[in-house]
Amino acid sequence: MAVHAKPIDHLIEALTKLPGIGRKTASRLAFHILRSGLSEAQGLARAILDVKEKIHLCSLCFNLTDEDPCWICRDERRSREILCVVEGPNDLIAIENTGAFKGRYHVLHGTLSPLEGVGPDDIKIKELLERIRQERVVEVILATNPTVEGGATALYLIDLMKPMSVKVTRIAYGIPMGGEIEYSDGMTLSKALEGRREV
Repeated sequence: MAVHAKPIDHLIEALTKLPGIGRKTASRLAFHILRSGLSEAQGLARAILDVKEKIHLCSLCFNLTDEDPCWICRDERRSREILCVVEGPNDLIAIENTGAFKGRYHVLHGTLSPLEGVGPDDIKIKELLERIRQERVVEVILATNPTVEGGATALYLIDLMKPMSVKVTRIAYGIPMGGEIEYSDGMTLSKALEGRREV
């Protein structure tokens, strides 16, 4: 027996398909939408449709964009010699928000994961190698996540780039600012020691 009218149940059901949204949260969101004005609901619906209709991959870096090339690739002030390789668009945004990187990016859209059937042809590796050749890249910064898949992807890329006479670096991992050594796990501590530098 349905508790709500069918349109409400359909909305709740649709919202539960979003990651991290359980039935209770979906119900709260559905009733918030129901209480909001028609223009607010239409704005939300339009925003969802715009994302699906207008967002595509940049033909150069494969970031999500509504223009091609994206605004980062068009920015002439950015160094063309340094390329930062990230797993996904969210990683690019995180690095970009620091304001510390002034080069260009390459978004792989995943990592190598043989157990899940993700191989080199399933992510943007061929395109990365082509960019390195064509754009005369001097340094490639590997900014994959410190996971088994991220590490495996970085090692695979390092092997592919060895004969290309390009400097390959990997971002350092370790203890975050404000963190305490005694509460850090073994992997974090070992990465912090590996990433040490001369002072």
